[in-house]
Order: sequence, then structure tokens, then C-alpha cells
Amino acid sequence: QVHLVESGGGLVQAGGSLRLSCVASGTEYGINAPAWYRQAPGKQRELIASIGNDGSTNYVDSVKGRFIISRDNAKNTVYLQMNSLKLEDTAVYYCNAEVTYYSDGYFYRDQLVWGRGTLVTVSS
Repeated sequence: QVHLVESGGGLVQAGGSLRLSCVASGTEYGINAPAWYRQAPGKQRELIASIGNDGSTNYVDSVKGRFIISRDNAKNTVYLQMNSLKLEDTAVYYCNAEVTYYSDGYFYRDQLVWGRGTLVTVSS
């Protein structure tokens, strides 16, 4: 079974920092095109950061200059360093990635897998 598991969420005061992690398990082929999304209460899920296999990164304007996405391929882990947090950053944060793996004798290439999310709450 392939899983993405996020961690590192919690309660933080405005202006503070958190570091989220997303660990992929169940694959020996690594992950491709990992990204972080978030969904605030009453809003749609939005893409906030992505990182390519060449290390190139993209961010939504609302987090540029404050959030940093990075990856550790040896650990199948993607990180999201969040600095200068604002009240409007309160949301459930999800990671996804394309994962290649074997399961029940079948080979699955670049299947999109989502984590279950981690809650970030920013207080005043």
C-alpha cells in the first residue's frame, strides 16, 4: 500500500513558523511532482506550492516569500517551511505526488496519491 502522510501541523501565533512534512511509504521508485495544497473552512482546496524533479519551485502569490517547499528524495519526503504565518493561512494542508509502485502483482506508474491532511491553525 502506498501512503502519503503529512505531519507538523498545529496551533501557532500569527507571525510564527511551522514546518510540515509529507512522507511517502510503499514505493521503491520515489515520488514525482510533489505539491502542497490547502483547504480553508468554506473554501475550495487550492494549490500553494510545487516542486519539480529538477528542484524548480512554484508558489501561489499569497505565500510567495513566506513559504518554502523542499524535498529529500532519499527519504521520499517533501517539506513545507511556513514563516510569517497569517490568520488567513489557517487551513488543512495536504500533499500529493505521483507515485510509482507495485501492488498485488501489478505495476502502477505515476499514480496521483493524496495524504489525509494536517491542520494548521494560526491565532492572533
